[in-house]
Amino acid sequence: MSVQHGVHAVENFWARVWQSPQDPHAIDELVVEDFVIVTGGEAIRGRDAFKEWVLKFQSTVEDLEFIPVETFQNEDGSRVASLWEMTGRNRGFMGTEPDGQPIHLTGTAVWSVRADGMLESNRVERNAWELHRRLTA
Repeated sequence: MSVQHGVHAVENFWARVWQSPQDPHAIDELVVEDFVIVTGGEAIRGRDAFKEWVLKFQSTVEDLEFIPVETFQNEDGSRVASLWEMTGRNRGFMGTEPDGQPIHLTGTAVWSVRADGMLESNRVERNAWELHRRLTA
């Protein structure tokens, strides 16, 4: 049976960075310096750029609640997939009017994890198009 270091690393990231109380500065301890996230087809390169992206994202969702739904890894723990949900109220999400509308976002994140548990990269896809259409209807 494999050790669940990859799952642990990702769940720790969710707990510290995205779940209440959110601490984006924990990114400094959890991801490598040359971390890359690909989100919506756009690559954000480097730990500092990633942290800036997280801070901006979190500032657009009031009462943000992040719920990991399911997380699993490959045999050696180097690849992790995680399904998640996020709820809150609109404070200008995706450039929309900050009108307090409810937000419900779902997504999938696929991570690369080093043997020491440091996160190397993430590719995330989410229902942003559907949410944006609803917020601007």
